[in-house]
Amino acid sequence: MLLGEYRYNVDAKGRLFIPARLRDETGDNLVVTRSLDKCINVYSVRAWQSFVEKTVSLPEISARELKRFIFSSALEITADSMGRIVLPQKLRDTAGITRSVVIIGVDNHAEIWSEEEYAKYEESRDTEALLKLIADYSF
Repeated sequence: MLLGEYRYNVDAKGRLFIPARLRDETGDNLVVTRSLDKCINVYSVRAWQSFVEKTVSLPEISARELKRFIFSSALEITADSMGRIVLPQKLRDTAGITRSVVIIGVDNHAEIWSEEEYAKYEESRDTEALLKLIADYSF
């Protein structure tokens, strides 16, 4: 399970350090892709395969747009010996990442946000909707 919040900088070559705690869970081979939110999703190969299996079970006519969106930007990458990955420029542009990022663990995957976009997300979080969700599912 991926947990926590980490703050790092992307260097001039697009390299980003992935925290050891997350790499312990994911391994060095990762799949990165754009998210429906303004961030980059990061999956272990195993979690990615589980995601792919779920999309295969969806009706093609309903899922084709989702598949195009997610799979067209997906890329398998490997962390270097220092635990860094190179984030493709297109994904950085899509997420608005220039330098400072926030990496968060979200159960089966991680998300990489620009510091600015993550701050906007946190400011706009609807606590009432979360409380309703918790009540609806008896957490």
